[in-house]
Amino acid sequence: MTGRLAGKVAVVTGGASGIGAGTIRRFVAEGARCVVADFQADVGQALADEIGDDALFVEVDVTVEDQVAAVVDAAVERFGRLDCVFNNAGVVGAVGPIADTPVEAWDQTMAVLLRGVFLGMKHAARVMVPRGSGTIISTSSTAGITGGLGPHAYTAAKHAIVGLTKSVASELAGHGIRVNAIAPGNIVTAMTADVASGDPDDLETVRGHIERSSPVGRAGVPDDIAYAAVYLASDESGYLNGHTLVVDAGQTTGGRPSNFVASTERMIGAAGRRGV
Repeated sequence: MTGRLAGKVAVVTGGASGIGAGTIRRFVAEGARCVVADFQADVGQALADEIGDDALFVEVDVTVEDQVAAVVDAAVERFGRLDCVFNNAGVVGAVGPIADTPVEAWDQTMAVLLRGVFLGMKHAARVMVPRGSGTIISTSSTAGITGGLGPHAYTAAKHAIVGLTKSVASELAGHGIRVNAIAPGNIVTAMTADVASGDPDDLETVRGHIERSSPVGRAGVPDDIAYAAVYLASDESGYLNGHTLVVDAGQTTGGRPSNFVASTERMIGAAGRRGV
């Protein structure tokens, strides 16, 4: 522990598992207190119990505004302040050819991936603007940087997060609030395991898929994204605003391209609603 986030309070949506849980643990190790915000009540509460007094679990559906507002209010009520909101909750969502994508599946995917980010930004700003400080981080994806790396709805939403990050950063900069995004490459999580094998607990299969297509010869893990989130949440990134930090081992910058999503999308007929 180096205390890079000492005294700070953060909300992490999708915080019960995967990237979110990795970030919660890393934030707390760096001195922060955190709200684990997720719809997975059992694993979310277990994580908060594991951490102890520095964590609070709040059940949330990020598509419902009142619930997102309540998470933000719970952070202030429990810990007395709010310094960071990490909009990380996500799903794979609608998959398949564009001509066959059901509108309902498209809308639900957009609700989780984009409306959830909008609501997190909105209610973070509600609390942070009066204080004149704060950081907002959102999870985009390499599929939000280039095409062909994810299903259509997922790709559209992740591109939109990049644009929304820039737009909101421009508005809130004058209030002392920085707004940035992270674009992870392929990371070993329950969600990617579900895509690879249909079993969210089969992390070894997805690790093998990702290793074989990784430019650096290893799979990305939640800590790789958590370290990036620590930087964006800390004062060290004080001159960084409106930026999308790509953490993908060079996949989108000339490394060997990954065919992980393309090769595994055919294996799934539907995606469970599971945090990134």
